[in-house]
Amino acid sequence: MATTAPLRTICVQPTLASYRVPVYRELAARPSIDLRLWYGNHSTLRNAEPEGFAAELKPLKAWRLRGQEALWHAAQLEAAGCNDVDVLILSWGARYLSLGPALRRAKRRGLPVVLWGHGYSKNDSGLRRWMRDRIARLATVLLFYDERTAAAAIQSGWPADRVFVAPNAIDQTPILAQRDAWLADSEALSRFRREQDLIDRRLLLYVSRFTPENRLELLVDAVDRLRHQQPETLAVMIGGGEEQQRIVQLVQRRKLESFFRFLGPIYDEAKLAPWFLSAEAFVYPAAIGLSLLHAFGYGLPVVTDDNVQGQNPEIIAFQPNTDAPDPNGLAYRAGDAADFATTLDRLLNDATLQNRLASGARRTIEQRYNVPRMVDGMAAAIEACRR
Repeated sequence: MATTAPLRTICVQPTLASYRVPVYRELAARPSIDLRLWYGNHSTLRNAEPEGFAAELKPLKAWRLRGQEALWHAAQLEAAGCNDVDVLILSWGARYLSLGPALRRAKRRGLPVVLWGHGYSKNDSGLRRWMRDRIARLATVLLFYDERTAAAAIQSGWPADRVFVAPNAIDQTPILAQRDAWLADSEALSRFRREQDLIDRRLLLYVSRFTPENRLELLVDAVDRLRHQQPETLAVMIGGGEEQQRIVQLVQRRKLESFFRFLGPIYDEAKLAPWFLSAEAFVYPAAIGLSLLHAFGYGLPVVTDDNVQGQNPEIIAFQPNTDAPDPNGLAYRAGDAADFATTLDRLLNDATLQNRLASGARRTIEQRYNVPRMVDGMAAAIEACRR
């Protein structure tokens, strides 16, 4: 019986992020796909070491053009001209000036292209949508991070068999391993809580970079309000970044030092785990992304704002409707610190709600938002190019 040859696939990306290594490794392990990754050196993210897949660094140029970032990745054009490739995966974004020429070259050669990206912009406009749609028309297949945007593409006229979803995910293996290890050693976890003076504290946890879009000043304001109803509140902030000094100074001006603890960046999952397991909620004022899935891996309910358009694609995993199956968090009115405080107070006062949200968070990860499911979507998009 004849066997189908693996599809020789080149995936061109601006960086090789550490959280993507397990994704590419899983994709390369699929028998129907022969994967090569070409990645750039975008300054926003340090490249990780490839492991378990073929990868090559291809320099990328970035500059400011009329106040906006513009990118030229010659690897996109190079890949479109290769003779030993069956399918290309290219990043979908209007800021890539090299993308249009690469797509046109691939189209002339009859080379199928999967465009992989958000499919929307947080700061969308008519011009942005027009540019994005014009680029999309040159592709063979569209690959989105979430079902909502994929459905919108189909409604706009894209054939359903050319639209795919790869739900964004992180590797939950180290998270679940540390979660199980700490929970199996209750004395070690109790000792950690005593040493960190967490006994009888109501711990709210933030783990991410300190950036303007995350609106951390709203968390400071919410805790200032919440402390009157919940005097044992403690917001633990793990991470660093451009906004850290400003937020620390804001806490000091408000005289809230006893309600906040700043730990700086921590990357070791074994050191992060006891903080996640000691918290009652993961708080992220705005623009949450992969941190949502990190918290869910520990079964930690998330509280963020209700401005879905301003969030990152991972927000599709967030289910704040407590009347729906498997709720996993609560949403407050965007920009409203008083409502943020009220929402946190509601959660801290209701142990039954906490447990229900925690169970929903774990099921979210187990059933949908994990690396194998993400790679299933990517593999299906690649296979569609065989037809």
